[in-house]
Amino acid sequence: MARSGETSLLSGVAKGLATLAVVLGLSACAVQTDPLTLEENVEGAQGDLQDMFAVQEPIDGPIGMYEAMARAVRYNLDGRLRAMEQALSQEQVDVASFDLLPQIDAQAGITSRSNTDASSSESIETGTESLEPSTSVDDTRFTGDVRAVWNVLDFGVSYYSARQASDRAKIAMERRRKVVHDIIQDVRTSYWRAVAAERLLSRIDPLMVRVERALADSARIEELALQSPMDALTYQRSLLDSMRQLQQLRRDLTLAKTELAALMNLPPQQDFTVQVPDATAFRPIEIGLEPEDIEILALTYRPELREERYQTRISQQEARKALLRMLPGIEFDTALNFDTNSFLVNNTWASYGARITWNLFNLISGPARLDAAEAEEEVSEARRQAVSMAVLVQAHVAWINYRNAEEDFETAQALREVDARMLEQLEALGAAAATGDLPVIRGELALLLSDLRRDLAYAELNNASGAILLSIGADPLPASVPDDSLGTLAAAIRETEAAWRRGEFRVNTAEIEIPPLGAAPPAVVPAEQAPGGVPTDLLSGVPAKGPGEATAASLGS
Repeated sequence: MARSGETSLLSGVAKGLATLAVVLGLSACAVQTDPLTLEENVEGAQGDLQDMFAVQEPIDGPIGMYEAMARAVRYNLDGRLRAMEQALSQEQVDVASFDLLPQIDAQAGITSRSNTDASSSESIETGTESLEPSTSVDDTRFTGDVRAVWNVLDFGVSYYSARQASDRAKIAMERRRKVVHDIIQDVRTSYWRAVAAERLLSRIDPLMVRVERALADSARIEELALQSPMDALTYQRSLLDSMRQLQQLRRDLTLAKTELAALMNLPPQQDFTVQVPDATAFRPIEIGLEPEDIEILALTYRPELREERYQTRISQQEARKALLRMLPGIEFDTALNFDTNSFLVNNTWASYGARITWNLFNLISGPARLDAAEAEEEVSEARRQAVSMAVLVQAHVAWINYRNAEEDFETAQALREVDARMLEQLEALGAAAATGDLPVIRGELALLLSDLRRDLAYAELNNASGAILLSIGADPLPASVPDDSLGTLAAAIRETEAAWRRGEFRVNTAEIEIPPLGAAPPAVVPAEQAPGGVPTDLLSGVPAKGPGEATAASLGS
């Protein structure tokens, strides 16, 4: 009867627990969150605006090209995102390294019950009780243990996983290099367009005023019948066409500074000016590279290809992991134990052991995993070859565009000189007095457009020369800088570009030389051996060793 009562009690407890579990499960499925309120959205928007433009050095004068590049590298949100992703990937490498260590578990607890844990024995032959009820466990006791477990198979898998995490961190570095390259190139293009805007916008408004005055004079002449209606309308149409060109020109030039401001992460409403070089500064840019040199350098140092090579290594390590999972694992464990049970002779003891485990399902699925890993490796190889072809095409296109840009700039420069002399002739002949202001206005508009074409052609020449240098993967940032100020960073980028013009190129903070045709690709000098300054890699985030040195975090935040 007692045993039947205990059974009923246990059955009731089990039903109650089952009911409670069902209720908790249904209530969990019904959990929903409230939508964001208008106040929360407004507060979030205000916080984003404050964070996007916070902690930036103020603008204290006209912005030069290298300062614009420094501001973009340091403050551009895309660059800051890549820097954070790179830092995150490095943290993941550190986390993956801990998986190589043994698992160490420590636990402690108290066990208590409402009655004594007693039991008796029953003979299997006669069915009679052979031992009166007895106990060997205290009603309340404290237990604890510290256990270390190390599995050789898990260690091997974790080793290759850690190597994969390290390669992914290097991929993050290459992606950040690519972002910095793109930022520098975009700034170069936008800066020279902004220079054209600064040079020409001040000349557009006065010319538009003259066009409006000439239109008013022509309308009055037509009203007084001092000129045939057809001649007056033709004259007015020419003036209106000139006005339309000036308005379109002003709109295009105004957007150039907006694009540059966005790259530098300046607030849209902030006004600034760019340094306007003298016209004598518009001189051809020499690139001491041949197409063959560009080919081998691009295939060796382009971030996209280096990323694919790391991806191939990751695929190879995945294949090794698939092989390891098919093997049996040897597990070693040891523990220190403690139990306050007063019936024990030894309340503390050490235990140790070893065992072999073999997941037979891994043995069955192993060939499929291996085939998938090998297929992924083949895909990586094919993708790298496709990217290599794209890089080769880009390098040759950059070279062709550079040569075409040289010719376009020379032609635009010559055309500008011709238009300037034509305007001088129109003004000297007094064409305005004979036929109205239209010839002079047309001459001034032609000269203005020629100046614009010359400035934009020079911008394109700069863009094309930068595209060649970046097509080989040359980094615009040096190996180290003394501090993290904008002036220092701008000076470093200026010196790097000066070194480019001397035929010296840095790739991943290492100096390289142009290899002879048919030679092996130049080896990268490790950052710690790079000449000049503390080997701080502004792209990989390696911190400076000395006081006051800049780090990637300070430059990218």
